[in-house]
Amino acid sequence: MTIERKSPTGILGFPTAPYDESGTIDEKALATNIEFLISEGLTSIFIACGSGEFHAINRKEYRTMIEVAISVAKGKVPVYTGVGGNITDALELVKLSEELGAEGYLILPPYLIEGEQEGLYNYYKTIVESSHLNAILYQRDNAILQLKTLQRLVDELPQIVGLKDGHGDMELNLAMTQTIGDRLEWLNGMPFAEITMPAYAGIGYNSYSSAMSNYVPHISRMYYNALLEGNDQLVKEIYTEVLLPINEIRKSKKGYAVSLIKAGMKIVGLPVENTVRPPVVPVSEEDYAKLENIVKSALEKYPAENKEVSNS
Repeated sequence: MTIERKSPTGILGFPTAPYDESGTIDEKALATNIEFLISEGLTSIFIACGSGEFHAINRKEYRTMIEVAISVAKGKVPVYTGVGGNITDALELVKLSEELGAEGYLILPPYLIEGEQEGLYNYYKTIVESSHLNAILYQRDNAILQLKTLQRLVDELPQIVGLKDGHGDMELNLAMTQTIGDRLEWLNGMPFAEITMPAYAGIGYNSYSSAMSNYVPHISRMYYNALLEGNDQLVKEIYTEVLLPINEIRKSKKGYAVSLIKAGMKIVGLPVENTVRPPVVPVSEEDYAKLENIVKSALEKYPAENKEVSNS
């Protein structure tokens, strides 16, 4: 299997983990979620990552989610998986991802421990060199690489094709993008990435993971294109009328970064319930009503081309 040493670019799709009435993965709903993202032009599918409740799914469910993603994508877009946690599990998940036909994986932080730079270097090196698949490193929580450590890893491991930043240290980000340049693809992975994308776009981050693309992808695309084209007025309108109000809800409770996606999908008629696994909490009725008003107003001003999905 020949894999191009290039990270996905543009707007990256992160499906959810929809559950049925018995609380298990709803494969049909997951397939619909992925089909929707691909049909709306998202460039890739990152399955069983943060939005897909990586922290809460078991190994069988993980396998099922990847199998569904590979089956639906059919090679039209690359499929990346989430791996991480303790190093033994991470290595097993990389092997499974490779067996099932994924093109690469996103490395989530190690479990609990905040390691020294040498420890993080060894963690990433052990995982990446175990496979020929493409690897994307994720800056967040207890896994923050400094410039020298990242440089060392990318010099030694051609499998590393990108870095996703969910930390927000712009001084560090600038040092990395200016030093390492186009050796890596720079992905904005901040919570609700559209909110910070105007700042990230100016320092070399041309791609981002989009939670809202699970329910209003055309608005995310419109916003992204406006950023690239320098349409400041449209950027400002979408930012103040859609992004900021949604972000205010997202910030109001821990875990809403996951559950708010499912609420948005339910609002636009996609087959997913407002259910998540502990410790994440579902969106409250009050916040659901707020999100519904925002989404409906946004769809009135920026109507989707896919009327069937929007109005169902």
